[in-house]
Parts: sequence; C-alpha cells; structure tokens
Amino acid sequence: MNMESLLKKLSSPLASRISQMEIRLIKEIEQNRILAAQPLIQNLKKGGALENLADAEFKVFSQWGEDGIIQYLISRIAVENKTFIEFGVQDYSESNTRFLLINDNWTGLVIDSSPEFIKHIRAQEYYWKHELTAVCGFVTMDNINKLIADAGLTGSIGILSIDIDGNDYWIWSAISAVSPQIVIVEYNSSFGGQHAVTIPYQADFSREKAHFSDLYWGASLPAFCRLASQKGYIYAGSNSAGSNAFFVRKDSAGNIKECDFRKQFIQSKIRDSRDEKGNLSFVASRNKLEVIQNMDLFNLDANQILKIKDIYFKKHE
Repeated sequence: MNMESLLKKLSSPLASRISQMEIRLIKEIEQNRILAAQPLIQNLKKGGALENLADAEFKVFSQWGEDGIIQYLISRIAVENKTFIEFGVQDYSESNTRFLLINDNWTGLVIDSSPEFIKHIRAQEYYWKHELTAVCGFVTMDNINKLIADAGLTGSIGILSIDIDGNDYWIWSAISAVSPQIVIVEYNSSFGGQHAVTIPYQADFSREKAHFSDLYWGASLPAFCRLASQKGYIYAGSNSAGSNAFFVRKDSAGNIKECDFRKQFIQSKIRDSRDEKGNLSFVASRNKLEVIQNMDLFNLDANQILKIKDIYFKKHE
C-alpha cells in the first residue's frame, strides 16, 4: 500500500479497521509533509510579490497547490481574525484549511452534509488538539447565515472556502454573517472565461443527480468575479489546475495585485466525467459542454435562464 492509499484509508469512515502500525506510518507521513513545507513557507515570506498565484503552490492537505497559495496570501495580508470557514469538506482529508488548522493554529468551522463524515472528523486527533467545530448541515441560501451564526462567528474572518459542487455562486451571494478577508471558490472551468453563468438556484441541488455526467454544476469564473466585485473583493488569481479562484477583500489587498480573469483564465484538464452507467468517461475539456448542452444556465449578462447550447453553440447568422 502506497502513502496516498494509507492517507486515504486513515481519512475514511473505515479508519477503525487500520492497524496501529499503519496509523503510526500515516502520522509520520503527515508530519514529514508538514516539516517539508516549512522552508517553502519561509521562501514565500522572504520573496517578493508574485505575478501569478500558481507560483506559490505546494500541497500538504489541499487537493492541488492551495496550501501554498494560502500561505502566500496570509503572509502579505494583515489577518484580523485567524478564523476560517470551509464547507463541502467531506471527510476533511483533502481541504483548503486543514494545514492552516494544524500548522498555523487557526480556529475554524467546517460544514458537511454527511453525518458519517462529521462523526469521523470529530473523532480525529486534530479535533481535540485544535479549536475546530464540525457541523452537519446541507447548506442553502436560507440556512447558511444561521449555520455560521450558531457557531459563534460574526464580522471579519480570515478565510472562507466554498466547494459544494453546485450552488456555490448563490451561497456566497447570500452570506452576510461574516466578512472574510480571503475567499476561495471552486469554479467550473467548462463554462469558460467569457460568460458570467451559473446553474439556476435549486435548494436541494445534487451534482450526481442533476446530470449523469457529473459535468453540470457550479458557476463560471466570470460569474464569481462579478459577484466578488459587487461584494468588495478583487480577483487575485487561480490555482494551476484551473479549479479554485482566490479573492481578497479590497481593504485588505495591500500589494496583492488584481488580476484580469480574461487574460489569466486557466482551462482545467481534469477529466472526471461519467457515462450513463456511472463509469469514468474521460471527456476532454473542449467537449464537456456538448454533453450537457440541453441543461439550463442562468446568464447574468442577460439576466435570464438559457440552454447551454443557446449560450455557447448558437450559430451566428
């Protein structure tokens, strides 16, 4: 069993079946990753301003290189309240905030809709070693502020990370209980870098149920950039995988440069599509929209719901 398999095994609800030897090995691997990140963090602190956030990337617990980007941003922003909120964390094995919790001793709130995952998180060593609150809840526009307020959070916080593969745009638009200095959102790069679009709001939206392909979810980067501007944020850049965008509150930006998403748009090469039997189908980015062309999107420019084919494949007469 390789290292990645061990880490996944420990972070799964089946962790109770792991031997003590495996647990010790996993903990050693995690500690080595944390130690290996320390010189990278120091280099980011000593270095100058970066033109591209992706140049700061490194991975400890994040899915891609978000851990490094976050360390770069917090080294250049005077964080008022070292508290984070992240939802859509699943079992918290891969997340944008776990390294902050363990390495930087931040306080945090994580939310997921699975009782099994929340139970698993609460049983972990990091849960009692650090000030983490894990809440079970299916996030909607109607309940998100109550979930945050019930956890005792209000006003300015350090980081908000949103990754629910669905109503991400609508949930961020509804959040008023806190004012994060940094916001991280997962965008759907299949929607491209030109159109400000999102799935129409549906309180019980499920990516797996919405379309067999798993390609129909979320919002485009232009949609998030528009919302960010309305809420008082600048677009600071994205990760190299073309999945997560980073926004900084204008009054906190300092020397963080605002990026032009039209010039720095990154097309994701992730091929996680499914066929009608649920098997991976590996559809390339350029062909993804064809698979879901009959699905609806809310076009923010036109302020109406349109079919994907009418936004992206309409023939010019």
